[in-house]
Amino acid sequence: MSTKTTPDYSFEAAAHARGFHSVAGVDEVGRGPLCGPVTAAAVILDPAYIPQGLNDSKKLSAKRRAGLVEAIKEHSIWCVAHASVEEIDALNIYHASHLAMVRAVAGLSRQADYALVDGNRVPKDLQIASEPVVKGDGRSVSIAAASILAKEERDALMVSLAQQYPQYGWEQNAGYPTVQHLAALAEFGVTPVHRKSFKPVHNILCQVKI
Repeated sequence: MSTKTTPDYSFEAAAHARGFHSVAGVDEVGRGPLCGPVTAAAVILDPAYIPQGLNDSKKLSAKRRAGLVEAIKEHSIWCVAHASVEEIDALNIYHASHLAMVRAVAGLSRQADYALVDGNRVPKDLQIASEPVVKGDGRSVSIAAASILAKEERDALMVSLAQQYPQYGWEQNAGYPTVQHLAALAEFGVTPVHRKSFKPVHNILCQVKI
């Protein structure tokens, strides 16, 4: 039995066949980092112009992603949204990522009437019909497009934050717990943009209090 190696428009076409008109792909990035917001994007593609080469953002080079961002933004309806570090610490990363997804869908300039959401659950506060698509960024072109926009936006934000806090290497690690990041965290401590509820950060804060 063959399996798809690249995403296609079949999930979107099935939704259209059931009577839905504006189908948005939704994805988030940034659950794993120790700092910075979690970022989500929602994209309604134009079925007459689907950029070539859409795929899971993790499978694409930075140069390829950058080129696709331009094509996606030019030929689709899209929105990128965030949930802050404070919201992550208050809600937990799972609920914060869903909050970012809901914000991305709500921010679309033309409201979607159906959402294809990457993962095995859809946000409970999503106000439109939806379905979860496991590993959706490798199966649905709309979700792939959303994954690309979300990753590029968050990576750029982490590069910007790295200018304020250069010791941690965020321009390279995007806030993920690399050896460099963990060593800098131990040496220089916790910044205001670190997620205090995440164990490596929480442990350092506990040591400081002692």
